[in-house]
Amino acid sequence: MIRKFKFLVPIILIIGFSTSFKKVNNTDPKDKVLITILNYVLTQWHYHPQDINDSFSENVYTKFIDNLDPTKRYFLQADIDEFSKYKKDIDDQIKKEDLSFFNLVFERFSQRTEESKAYYKEILNSRFNFNIEDTLNVDYDAKQYAKNKNELILNWKKQLKFSALSKLYDKINDENDKFEKDSSYHKKSIETLEAEARKSTLENMDEYFMRLDELNESDWFSTYINSISEEFDPHTNYYDPDAKKGFDQDISGKLEGIGARLQKKNDYTKVSELVSGGPAWKQGELEAEDLILKVGQGDEEPVNIVGMRLSDAIQYIKGKKGTEVKLTVKKVDGTTKVISIIRDVVELEETFVKSSVVKKDNRTFGLIHLPKFYIDFDEKNYRNSTTDMAQEIERLKKENVEGLIIDLRNNGGGSLQTAVEISGLFIDKGPVVQVKSRDKNADVLKDVDSKIQWDGPLVILVNEFSASASEIFAAAMQDYKRAVIIGGKQTYGKGTVQRVLDLNRYHNLKEDIGALKMTVQKFYRINGGSTQLEGVHSDIVLPDRFMYLEIGERDLTNPLAYDKVPEANYSLWNNYENFDSAINNSKKRVANNNNFKLINDNAKWLKDTQDDTLIYLSLDAYKKDLENNKNESIKYKSISDFTTNLTFNSPQYELSKIEADKDLADKRTAWHKNLKKDIYVDEALNVLSELKIKSKNHLVKN
Repeated sequence: MIRKFKFLVPIILIIGFSTSFKKVNNTDPKDKVLITILNYVLTQWHYHPQDINDSFSENVYTKFIDNLDPTKRYFLQADIDEFSKYKKDIDDQIKKEDLSFFNLVFERFSQRTEESKAYYKEILNSRFNFNIEDTLNVDYDAKQYAKNKNELILNWKKQLKFSALSKLYDKINDENDKFEKDSSYHKKSIETLEAEARKSTLENMDEYFMRLDELNESDWFSTYINSISEEFDPHTNYYDPDAKKGFDQDISGKLEGIGARLQKKNDYTKVSELVSGGPAWKQGELEAEDLILKVGQGDEEPVNIVGMRLSDAIQYIKGKKGTEVKLTVKKVDGTTKVISIIRDVVELEETFVKSSVVKKDNRTFGLIHLPKFYIDFDEKNYRNSTTDMAQEIERLKKENVEGLIIDLRNNGGGSLQTAVEISGLFIDKGPVVQVKSRDKNADVLKDVDSKIQWDGPLVILVNEFSASASEIFAAAMQDYKRAVIIGGKQTYGKGTVQRVLDLNRYHNLKEDIGALKMTVQKFYRINGGSTQLEGVHSDIVLPDRFMYLEIGERDLTNPLAYDKVPEANYSLWNNYENFDSAINNSKKRVANNNNFKLINDNAKWLKDTQDDTLIYLSLDAYKKDLENNKNESIKYKSISDFTTNLTFNSPQYELSKIEADKDLADKRTAWHKNLKKDIYVDEALNVLSELKIKSKNHLVKN
C-alpha cells in the first residue's frame, strides 16, 4: 500500500524510480548467480519459507511494478498487459536463472521515464490557469493506469499543476509578509509569481531526473531482488555492496551528524528514530515519522531531496560539527516546518541509562530512562545496559525512592541478552522470553539469578515506537504482573530476529555481491503468545497523536503472522495489594481528563487528514483547504501548554558532575523541563504513587 499524504510537496507524488532508457542486451552473470544464491538461502534458512509457486510469482510481479511506478505515472495499461504474460512465470524464472521479466520491465521503464522528460518540460512551458475548478486524487491504490499517452500527459499536467500551485501559494504568502513589514514594498503580480512557481518546479524536475539518471541497471536489479526477498517478510532485505557498507556503519554505532536514523519510504526520507543525546533529540522539534523534503546548509538555498537515494540524502544532512543544517519537514498533521539543527557528534553518555529523582506530594520516586538495550560484545569492560540499570537502581535506593518508572518510549530494542538480564533485576528468577527457530521447539531464556535489585512498585512507560527487546522486557513484566504497563495502545509489534548473511561465502566470483538480512527466529512471551504484530497491549492506554495512524509491524506489507507456543512454567509475582484497582482508577482518571480527550480528538483528526486524498487545483479552493487545516490544528495548541507541579532533580551522585560540566547541566535542565510538561509521566506517577506492596508477612516469591 502506498501511504497517502495529501499535504506533501506534490512533486514527490509523480515520481517513481527511474533511469535513462537503456536496452538490456547482456545479462550480468553476477545477477544470475545472485538470484540462485538468494533462492537457496531463503528457502533453506528463512524462519518461514515460502513456496516459490504461481501465487508467490504474482505477488513479486505486483510488488516489483509498484516499486518502480508507485504513482502510476510511467507505465501505460498496454505495458501492464504485456508484462502480465509473466505474472505466473517468475517462480519458474527464479529457478532457471531466467531474467526475462526483469529485463522487459526494466527496458520499458527506462523508455517511459525518458519519454517523461519531454512531458514535464512541455507542460511547464505554458501558464497554468488556477481559476479553473479541478481536483487531483492521490489515492494511487485505486487509480488505473493510463489507457494512452494523452491520458498519461493529462495526469502529468495535473501533478505538475499541483506542484506549481503549492509553490505559488508560498510565494504569495512571502509577498504578503514583506508588505506587512514594509508598506512601501511593491508586491509582485500574480502572473510573475506563477511564472516563478513554474520555473522552480522545472528546476526541481531537472534536478530529480539528473539524480535518477545516475542510477544504473544494477540499482534496479536490487529493487527486483528485494521484491523477491520481501515476499518472505518485510525485514528480509537484500543489500547491494554499497548499501551493505552503509548498513555496516549503522550497526557499528558510529553516530554523527544530526543523530537521527533515517529510512526510505517510497520517494521520501523518513525519520524512523531519534538517537537519544543527539543534536536533533536535544533540539526537540524533529520527530519520528517526519518526512524530510529539503535540506539547507545554513543560509544557502535548500536542496530538494525527494526521490533522492537515501545514501545521497544522508550526505546532505551530515556535516562538520558546529555547522547548521536546516531541514524542511512534513509533520504528521500535514504542516510543513523548517527545523534548524546544529550538527554535532552524538554524546555517547546520553545513549546510556540515566535517572531523575521526582518529588510528588512530598513523596519521592525515581524515573529511569532506558534509550536502548546496549551491549558491546567485543569489549569486555565496555558499559552495558544491565550493569548500568542495576547501578542506577542502587543510586536511586539511596535517594529513598518509593517506586520506579522505567521509560521505554522510543526504545527500538537492542540486545536480547540484556533484555533478559534487566528483567531479572525485578523478579526472583524464572523464564523471561521464548525464542523459536525454524522447525524447532521454542527455547526458554531464563533469569537464573535469584537476586532482586528492586522489589518495590514498578511502572513501565511505552509507546508505539517501543520495539523488539523493549517488548520482551515489558511483556515479561506484564506476564508476571510485576509492573503496570502504561502508554500507547500497543507497542510496535516486532517479534522477529534477523541475521545478516554475507552472500559472498556462496560463490567464487571476484566481486562483492552484497548481503542478505534475513528473519531466522521469532520471540514469544512466557504466556505463549508472540510479540509479533500484537506487541504489548498497555494495561492503561493513554491517548497519543499516533494512536490511529498506520505505525507498527502490523501496518507493514506482508509481516509474519501472530501465533502461539506452549506457555512457559512461571508463577505470578503477586506482591501488590491493589494492582487491579490502581489500573482501574487510572482508567477513570484518563477517561475524565480533558487533556487526554483533546489528545484523542487530535489523533482522530490526524487520521482523517491522512485519509483525505483529494487535492484542489484552483488557487482559492487550495488556499481555503490549507487554511481550514491550519485553523483546525490551532484547536489542539493547548496540548503543548500542559505542565505539572512535579519537581525533577538529578540523583546525588550526579550533582558534582553537573557542577563541573556546564554542558551536562544544560542537558539535565532541558530533560527535567520536558519531564515536568510530560502528561504521560504525570499519569505514570499517579499510578506509581497508588501502588502498594503487601506487608512482609504476605510477600510471595515468584
